[in-house]
Amino acid sequence: MRSRVWLATCLLALILDVTAPQGSICQAPNGRDGHPGAPGRDGRPGQKGDIGEPGMAGRSTGVQGPKGDPGEPGSPGKPGNQGYRGPDGPMGPPGEAGSKGIKGQVSNIVEQPRAAFSAVRSNPDPTPNVNAVVFNNVITNQDNRYSAQTGEFTCKDPGYYYFTFQVVSSGNLCLRLVHKGNVVATFCDENSQRIHQVNSGGSVLKLAEGERVWLERDPKDGSNNIYDGPNADSVFSGFLLFPSGA
Repeated sequence: MRSRVWLATCLLALILDVTAPQGSICQAPNGRDGHPGAPGRDGRPGQKGDIGEPGMAGRSTGVQGPKGDPGEPGSPGKPGNQGYRGPDGPMGPPGEAGSKGIKGQVSNIVEQPRAAFSAVRSNPDPTPNVNAVVFNNVITNQDNRYSAQTGEFTCKDPGYYYFTFQVVSSGNLCLRLVHKGNVVATFCDENSQRIHQVNSGGSVLKLAEGERVWLERDPKDGSNNIYDGPNADSVFSGFLLFPSGA
């Protein structure tokens, strides 16, 4: 009711244009506080703040827990470099015996080649090969492959042959075993006292059919100190060890 009176008075003053002192201006009394409004919506997220400085490490006061389960095996790594070869191990036990082979054919010893010769030197006649040592007195000459005229053995059956000689000398002497015109070996004996002395040697040679072997003086020696007297004999021999089939 009071507010209505005040409002009517103010309207009348405005109509009459009554000038009132400044202190007596019409002013409404303060109203009562309103009811709180409903909560507003959340604002937009703010910008991410700067990272703070790391804090001080705290003391570990807890009890150590039990060991965890093994993890799964990783993938195989790359092969490493090859190492040095180690020492050989001990020899193993012998293996089992193999099966018995097929029985071979029985050979006929009569049909096998059996070349052999042996001859003694007894004042031989001169030969065209002045360096050849001729053993003119034949002791054995299987298949007649040794020549008492030239001192040469000519191969008929290819194979491996053994040749040996013992030549008596009365001074320094060098002898050479010759095969196909090539010197196989040289045997030298020094005899400064000029007494009877034996120069000997031997060798195994592989011969083909038609190849020749003989004994000769070394032409560089320039001496002829082979003893041809009745007190001692010089011998040249040879025989087939086994055929080679070529």
